[in-house]
Amino acid sequence: METVTVAITRRADPSRTAEMIAWVNAGTTLAEDFPGFLGTGWVRPDQASSEWHMLYRFADADALRNWEESPQRRWWLSSAEGFVEHTRVERRTGIEGWFDPPKQQDAQIVQKAPARWKQAVTIWLGFFPVSLLAAYTLNHLIVDLHVALRTLISTLILTPIMTYLVLPQVTRLLQPWLKR
Repeated sequence: METVTVAITRRADPSRTAEMIAWVNAGTTLAEDFPGFLGTGWVRPDQASSEWHMLYRFADADALRNWEESPQRRWWLSSAEGFVEHTRVERRTGIEGWFDPPKQQDAQIVQKAPARWKQAVTIWLGFFPVSLLAAYTLNHLIVDLHVALRTLISTLILTPIMTYLVLPQVTRLLQPWLKR
């Protein structure tokens, strides 16, 4: 079974940030007790923003369904009535979020992701040149460090480069092939 990640956009009045944080924390506390819960997180574009982008992850679709259909979650959602608006929900398995086209505001319909082997090829096409470049530019600077520390440093540097620069470009360039 594949892990499932749910991405939700919610809106709340920025003047109610303390209530929103307490509400999110309460939901996390409730979800943590459910088998298969793997984690959650949230982010706001800035402190004045009314949008809250939230993620939660479960080990598989059955574990997610148990949480989503639970009386605890229904109670938790009802406790936010009047100050939280749910504007978008998306479900993802694996890493195909990289390969989806931008969504419209109503994101209930999710297009089918490319085959896993195409996703793997796309990631490799971005990963190989970045890793090679790092080997030539970074590795000689940290060669005397312990292998765990070298790996930590290189992944801390390379992950954002891959996430924000390389993979979006490679995915955009390969989009016609990925959609076939």
